[in-house]
Amino acid sequence: MKQTKNRQWRLASHPIGLIKDSDYKWHEESIPELKDGEVLVRNIYLSLDPANRGWINPATAPHYVKPVSIGEVMRGICIGVIEESTNSQFENGEIVTGLLGWQDYFICDGKGLTSLSLFPRPEKAPLSIYLNVFGMIGLTAYFGLLDIGKPKEGETLVVSAAAGAVGSLVGQIGKLKGCRAIGIAGTEEKCSWITKELGFDAAINYKTESVRDRLKELCPNGIDIYFDNVGGDVLDTALGELNLHARVVICGMISTYNSMKPVSGPHNFVRILTKRALVQGFIVTDYFDRMTEALIDLMSWYSSGKLKYREHIVDGLENAPIAINKLFDGSNKGKLIIKISEEP
Repeated sequence: MKQTKNRQWRLASHPIGLIKDSDYKWHEESIPELKDGEVLVRNIYLSLDPANRGWINPATAPHYVKPVSIGEVMRGICIGVIEESTNSQFENGEIVTGLLGWQDYFICDGKGLTSLSLFPRPEKAPLSIYLNVFGMIGLTAYFGLLDIGKPKEGETLVVSAAAGAVGSLVGQIGKLKGCRAIGIAGTEEKCSWITKELGFDAAINYKTESVRDRLKELCPNGIDIYFDNVGGDVLDTALGELNLHARVVICGMISTYNSMKPVSGPHNFVRILTKRALVQGFIVTDYFDRMTEALIDLMSWYSSGKLKYREHIVDGLENAPIAINKLFDGSNKGKLIIKISEEP
């Protein structure tokens, strides 16, 4: 029987510090009849990402996209299935992805939807992999490291948040390119996973070890590429160990996203001058026109067993506001995903 209600999470207030349940409001509304040219998508999987935090800052806060307004459905990348279509470009049963939001259903005229039939997944790969290795995560790791980091065989690569969705792929791609990969993570279990399962050469537990001392020990010849996902003190420490002409890839600064005070700049910034280092930030959307280029490699590496990953799937749309803080307290293990409904 076709559902008649759409459950949604709407933004109720701009968070101060960690996201609270009260920052979102649960809303239910009837699903309208489709107009000519529209499609109805049932969301299956919702991606929870650190970028979500920046999307709900006030409009006065600097960001690269328009923030979600109070009362709007929370923005989010989803995988869904078309349940009804009056659009000749899309068929019932087609699997699609896009910014479909924190809700059960999404109605649109087809703009912004990408059909996953354009990118056939390898045999036995789960559908959720399109939010991971074959989605924004994989593209971020691929272009950030290869386009900006420009790894060369024999170089030393250091990755922060190395057990996270992006960082874990960065280290593995670096190894495929002949680098020595050092990962920084927050638990012994995560450090063990990236070294024993993913092939990182070494790991640093930033909660129990001195990152500065361990970097000096593990990188006696300095750092050639630093892939930064966290910012803050870890970034500052890594800058102090840069080699001549090192590349610093700024992907994220998750340690600062919930800060309630102005974030101080790196004390070791002078090393960028003295080591003639390149520091470049990027947003994965800058590379959408080259998506196919990346997916060819990512799918090949995955199919041949050279790329591994893990997912942390939480059941139920109702749990999204609670689950998202796992990204900030480090309790997620792998790509964080909400399962909204069953696969077709």
